[in-house]
Order: sequence, then structure tokens, then C-alpha cells
Amino acid sequence: MRRHSAQLTHDHAVLPWLGANFWSRTGGPLMWRDYDPKTVREELAVLREHGLTMTRSFFYWPDFHPEPSRIDEELCDRFRDFLDAHTEAGMGTVPTFIVGHMSGENWDPVWRGGRDLYEDVWLVGRQAWFVSQMTRRFKDHPAVTGWLITNEMPGYGRIYQENPPSGDVVTAWAQFMCDAVRAAGGTQPVSLGDGAWGIEVTGRDNGFSLRDTAEYVDFVGPHVYRSDTDRPRQHYRAAFECELAAVTGQPVVLEEFGLSTDTVSAANAGIFYRQTLHNSLLGGATGWIAWNNTDYDALWDRSPYDHHPFEMHFGITDSEGRPKEPLRELAGFAEVLERVDFAHCRRTDADAALVVPAFLERGYPYSRPADRPLIFTSLHQGYVAARGADLPVALTREADGLAEDAALYLLPSTRQLTTRTRRALERRALERRAREGATVYLSFCSGEHPGTRGPWFDDLNGLFGVELQLSYGVAEPIEDDVLEMTFTEEFGTIKAGETLTFPVAGNEDSRAYLPVVPDGARVVATDAHGRPALLRHDTGQGRTVLATYPLEHMAARTARVNPEQTHRLYAALAEIAGAARPVTVDSPYVAADTLVHEDGRRFVWLVSQSGTELTVRPSADGTLHSLDDGDPVRDVTLPPYGVRVLEQRR
Repeated sequence: MRRHSAQLTHDHAVLPWLGANFWSRTGGPLMWRDYDPKTVREELAVLREHGLTMTRSFFYWPDFHPEPSRIDEELCDRFRDFLDAHTEAGMGTVPTFIVGHMSGENWDPVWRGGRDLYEDVWLVGRQAWFVSQMTRRFKDHPAVTGWLITNEMPGYGRIYQENPPSGDVVTAWAQFMCDAVRAAGGTQPVSLGDGAWGIEVTGRDNGFSLRDTAEYVDFVGPHVYRSDTDRPRQHYRAAFECELAAVTGQPVVLEEFGLSTDTVSAANAGIFYRQTLHNSLLGGATGWIAWNNTDYDALWDRSPYDHHPFEMHFGITDSEGRPKEPLRELAGFAEVLERVDFAHCRRTDADAALVVPAFLERGYPYSRPADRPLIFTSLHQGYVAARGADLPVALTREADGLAEDAALYLLPSTRQLTTRTRRALERRALERRAREGATVYLSFCSGEHPGTRGPWFDDLNGLFGVELQLSYGVAEPIEDDVLEMTFTEEFGTIKAGETLTFPVAGNEDSRAYLPVVPDGARVVATDAHGRPALLRHDTGQGRTVLATYPLEHMAARTARVNPEQTHRLYAALAEIAGAARPVTVDSPYVAADTLVHEDGRRFVWLVSQSGTELTVRPSADGTLHSLDDGDPVRDVTLPPYGVRVLEQRR
């Protein structure tokens, strides 16, 4: 399967996009009122010295559009100088039009009068007029490398109300705004700036749909800030959301990510940036814009910093313009991008598919929105386990029909599948894929609420060669605090007699196992009570594998759990399925993945999730070589949470 890695194609001088969201330290969102050309140039120079190629900039809407039919021309002159400063520095910028939400506060033009941003025809017209006017003024400036319609419009609109806008209304609004850019002559890539917080990524319907707006935008831009209870899961969070955001096949730009150094140590701030940058690259991102360029200590008595004090210190430089650890990590990342000529690289293909159930993004009648967080967290944990197994995976969406070319299908703690996916005769159905030679793995999950407990798909028995023994409406509780899975026969890379242990977690509905008896399948592992824990059912040229415990869900609901042992199971499944693992490492703390250059060169990423220094010996086809001097490398020492990039020669 081809893994997503689409890249932008406009303005190669500043590609790939590596930059920062930019407000000058002299004014924050109000910088255009007291614009200081000298300070702006100093700020850009520091970014450029550290390898950054661009910024994301903002038309603060109340200031630039003070009256319904008037643009503040003095501020436009200041923005034009801002663009000139970028050209002088050899950088580009992506202006953002409708900036009414910023850093924990919403600001309206004084003339809005409470009108709805999406459905009031007059106000939509004023927005489109503003977008077209600003595009006409700046479309020909060489520093403009893209456009964004808004900053987190869902936060400015109605996401926090009980009546979010409907999808058709939001899509029409998005069409009007993007058409305004094109009609005004803007040829640069355009996107919405909405954060990719819609249903295909988060499972929450806020009216924004990547599928529905794909016709009008040129890239998608996740804004990733959500936190976790497990450090490796946190380190892979942006990568996983980038994978989900690639649903339309368009380039994915990590448009906002970062942290306030009020909330972490300096060292851990650097680690977070390092992990987010490299893992999201391996997750399909082809652009990165940090939040944000500087700290704002001098603005402590202004909104939003007076009530969101931690917002003062998201900067990659401090309030004096000095580099912080995040900027140093960005500089190191920039060097790697240059050394591997990233603009001409793509991700290697994958033989394993991580199946995204249609219930994440489709509101089927009487299905419950409460099911979607379980789907998201189980998939996220499965993604982390695949990384621990050095198993390249591509996401395949049930809503689109399953990919036909995977050797291994992973359905982690999956409760719901549509009947077509289970039963249809075409090659995309699970049973037919297994009969034709694929391996289909599913771990049972009862769900997190009592309504219609148990599996919500057709004929689990026939697909997995079992007879389930559930009683109606009653969850079979897991009595143990730790699940012990002992293998009764060799299973891929796992030897007979080995025992894997897994955390047990979940609420009274999901902390449950599936009692079964074999009916064609054979038991390959049992729990501590002698009950079937893992079963293999050979069918046609392939097989199905059923775990009777919600392994990924239990791990997802456990703090500080990774690396847990699901990675061992995934590695074994890959061995049985014949799914390639091009580079492997003898430690679950170090994940290996590869990129291939269009000239045939291959590059290997080794990313550590260990808090201590590790020395590992990667196994690969051919030899690994240093990017520094080209010398062969056998043993690789990684600092805590470190990253090493090598060249693979066959």
C-alpha cells in the first residue's frame, strides 16, 4: 500500500515549509498598530539563521477591516513592509485572513453586531469581500507562498455551542472564501486554517469536513495540542493526526504545534519538538509551522496574556529574541531535511493496513457519538504499537472500501463494522481478503457504554471460526489486574510457551473479554484461566486472528504504559502475513522507518522512546551508513528520546 506523503509544489525556494506562526514581540495580535520594522527584521533573521524558510502571518481582522466596506490602508502598508522583510531574509509567508480567534480569546470587528459567521448572508459577503481585497493587494508579492482563510474558525464560530453549524453550511462558506482568493487572482496554495478538527480526524462533528471541502483547498493543516497520559503516545499524537488528516490525499502541513515553556522544562520542550517533528514526518506531514515565533513578557497586562498567562511563553525564541530549545530542534531538523533532500523523498510502501472504521466519521442512524472516542484512542494506541514493532502501516478507511493490496489488516479493539465490509463479495471485504491470502486481525471490544454491548457486526463466528458464548446484555468482566497470554504453539516470532502480559483497564462496559469456543479455529494462546485468548482460523490461502481481549483499548486507557507488549503480537502477525519490516531494531523503545529518494537512495530513521541512553544494532537489508561521513554503522547510540538518520545501501 502506498503511504501518504504528498508535497506542496508552489514556490520551491521556500519548500518544504518549515517555519513559525508569527506575531512580533512588540505587540502580539496588536503588532500592526505599533509596527516596528527593525524588530521584525531582527526576529526574522533569528528564524532564518536556524534554517526556517517561512512564517504564517495574520491580518488581525478588527484592525484591518474596521468598517464593513473599508480596509485600513496604513496597516496594509505595514504588512507590505513585513512582506519585504521576508524577501530580504529569503523567506516566505502564508497570510491568514479572518483572524477573530487567537490564543484563548475571540475578537470581533465592532460592526459584526452578533451576526452569524456562516449563515448571515451579509456577513459572509463581507468576509469574502475582505478576503478578495487582501488577496488583490498582496497576491503578486514574491514573499506570499500560500493563503489561509481563518485561524481556527471552529473556535471562533459555534463549536462550543450545542448547535454547531451544519456541514453543508460550512462547506458553502468555505467555497465562498476560497473562491474569493481565486477570483482575486491568488494562485498560491490555499487552505482553511480550521485545524483539521472535523469528524474525519477527531470523530466530532463540528461542521467542518475534510472530504467535503477538499474540492476548494490545496492542503490540510492539523493544529495538534491535545495531551495524553503516556509519553510515547504523546510523541506520536501529531503523527497519528496527520495520518488521519490525509483522508483526501492532499498534502498535510502540521500548521500548528508547540507548547508553553511555562508547562514543561526546557529540556523536555526540546524533546517534544524533536519527537513531534520527526514522527510527523514519518507520519506523512510535509510541512511544519511551530506555534509560535517568540515570547511576550512585555505584554503581560494585555489580552489574551493577562488571563492566559501561559500563552506568553509558546515562543521558540524568548522575549529578547534568543533561541530556546524548540528553535534549536527546528534547526537540527532543517539540517536533516536538507541532507536527505526531503522534497524529493517519499515514504516507503506498507504491507500492513490499520483499518479506520466508518463509524468514526459517519453518523449512522442511532449510532452513538460516544463510540467515536473509543475508535480514535484504540487506533492511536494500535499505531503506537505498530511503531514499536517497526511495522510500517498505512491507514485504510472503511468508508472508502478497504484497500485491496494489504497483506495484514489490523482492527484494534474494533467493536463496529458495516455489513458490507464483512460480507460483500468484492475483494475489499474482509473474508475475501483472508481467503485470497491476507491476514485479518481483530481484538474484541465490548464498548464503553451499556447500549448494545458486544460486537456490532455480522457473523463474528464465521469470520473467526468460533462460537461466542455471550449472554445478552451482560459483559463478561476481566477479573485479573494483568492479562497473561500464554502461547500454546509457535506464532510467528513468538515461541510456544512464551507469555505476554498486558495491562487491564476500562470501565464496567469495556473491561470485558469475549468467551468463545473454537469452531474451526485453533487456540494459539490462553489466558491465566485456560480460556482462549488468541485464536487462528486458516481460511483459503490466508487466515483470520481473533484476540478475545481489547488489548489496544486497555492500553489506551492506561497511563505510562508504552511500550506494552502488543508490539510483540503485531511483529508476529507481520511474520505470519509476510508483511515487510524493512528495518528492525532489537528494542521496543526504538522505532525504525524509512524514506526513499526518487534517485533510489533510502534513509532510515531511528527514533527512541527511552528516557535513558540506548545502544542498538538495527537489522536491515544491506548496510547502514552515517550521513556525516558515509562510514558504515553497526551499533547506534541514541541519547534519551533521541533521533538518528542513516543511509541504507543495498
